[in-house]
Amino acid sequence: MSLPAQISVSFDFSSGATFGYPFLLNDDEFGLLDTGALSASEVPAPIVDLTPDVRQISIKRGRNIMRDQYEAGTCIVRVLDPLSYFNPQSVTSPYFGFLTPLRKLRVAATYSGTTYFLYSGYTTEYRYTYPQGQETGYVDIICADAFRLMQQATVTTVASATAGQDTGTRIDKILDEVSFPTSMRTLDTGATLCVADPATARTSLDALLNAAFSEQGAFFINSSGTAVFKNRSNTITSASGTPIDFNQTGDIPYSNLVFAFDDKLIINSAGMTRVGGTQQVAESADSIAKYFPHQLNE
Repeated sequence: MSLPAQISVSFDFSSGATFGYPFLLNDDEFGLLDTGALSASEVPAPIVDLTPDVRQISIKRGRNIMRDQYEAGTCIVRVLDPLSYFNPQSVTSPYFGFLTPLRKLRVAATYSGTTYFLYSGYTTEYRYTYPQGQETGYVDIICADAFRLMQQATVTTVASATAGQDTGTRIDKILDEVSFPTSMRTLDTGATLCVADPATARTSLDALLNAAFSEQGAFFINSSGTAVFKNRSNTITSASGTPIDFNQTGDIPYSNLVFAFDDKLIINSAGMTRVGGTQQVAESADSIAKYFPHQLNE
């Protein structure tokens, strides 16, 4: 089944967290002075279009319903390599010396003249394979999003992280501490005020997720590689948005559909009441009665 969108994969060998774009003079988005990422060094690192040689793309990103938390998005792109260009040990490869970790890869889809990013991340591994009985090797380029960078960056004292800051400002300060590009942030103003930063050693990702948890909001990396923080109000309203429709007759087909019928989302509700000047917890038996009626009748 052919896809209605044209999928493309680009590989940027330059260093740094910022995803670069081709500089187009006077372009409203990619031609603004003082904002474009032209190159990472005096000799520009190559940007390669992998699309003609890509044979498989696997993307996984989103929220873990058990932990009620967004996790790192991952991507695996399989590329056929008949000329051994992606063999890190091939000195004749035009990319020799560039096949290192934390290079930038993007997957995009163009539909009705508009391009949408499906994934933006950083390489963590090049898994090269020569299948038995075949002459053409292939490489699986394995990537993780910016959560990987934040997990590797340790913070102790966060500058200007004073008491009384809202959670959005605190997240902004933590990102400043690890020099995450300001052009790759979309942060709400939080509804919760933070205490002064404890100045303890931890990963920047732990510090960021702790701030988001205290807000009961959402912190994640979107498909274009931008760090996004939604306060609790916007997190709730996001659930009421228009869902994406997957079907076999419209624009987006599906395959290998799996339904989950298990106990992961069985939750007992609890309420607080005040009796005789003390607080007591009254647990509702509604959900227990629904799933285990025989136990309540005994």
